[in-house]
Amino acid sequence: MAQEPQRLEGPEDPANEQPLVAHLIELRNRTVRAALSVLIIFACLSPFMKQIFDFLSQPLMVALPQGVKLLATGVVAPFMVPLKVTLFVAFVIALPFVLYQIWAYIAPALYRNEKRLVLPVIISGVTMFAVGMAYCYFVVFGMVFKFIAGFSPESVNFAPDIDSYFSFVLRMFFAFGITFEVPILVMVLNRLGLADVKKLVHVRPYVIVAAFVVAAIFTPPDVLSQLLLALPLVVLYEAGIICVRLFGKKIDEDDEEESKGEAKSEAKS
Repeated sequence: MAQEPQRLEGPEDPANEQPLVAHLIELRNRTVRAALSVLIIFACLSPFMKQIFDFLSQPLMVALPQGVKLLATGVVAPFMVPLKVTLFVAFVIALPFVLYQIWAYIAPALYRNEKRLVLPVIISGVTMFAVGMAYCYFVVFGMVFKFIAGFSPESVNFAPDIDSYFSFVLRMFFAFGITFEVPILVMVLNRLGLADVKKLVHVRPYVIVAAFVVAAIFTPPDVLSQLLLALPLVVLYEAGIICVRLFGKKIDEDDEEESKGEAKSEAKS
């Protein structure tokens, strides 16, 4: 009996090639599965839209004077904003499954060592993104809102609009979530052979400057907000360097070993 051809662990293997229509069908199926996961979670959470929005607005409500509530300037804002908040929460909960669908679609085009790298990156990336959002909600919001409310004059009624508040919260969540991905990014660059400890230490001053620039762009124009974003970014970059020292790939030594191996093979030939 004829043996079946082996499927190589590489994207250029003709045995792994599929027609364009098959790729499009698979992309459609995985997109539909990801969208359905978000919609199913959203349907389960929709009866609790009010409670979810109240939980999201709790840090601001604590900072507001007693009896002051958020404003809704639009006609449909009291319905649409809680709906957007619930949809965002549903997407965050479904994010691991969404990323799994993306990974499952691109996995056949990856080498074996790339597959080993992608799955841990997805798991750790989702975890650190959630940690960044939690840090933003439980630590940053409380301090920033109290700081801003404390500077509000007595003649000003500090009562933000719910739509602008949701936009601000969403922007801050993404800023802090991405910030907490820095150690993972550092480890990935090291594993791909693009950065070792020496290079990471060399670019440290530029990273510190970039951290404050990013904080100035994504946070309100007050010193406290910028420090609460810039300082964790710098600390997490240092944590990434420590992880590379302990578990990272020593690029220089690997290159020397490869060159020695090539020299030996040439000498034998």
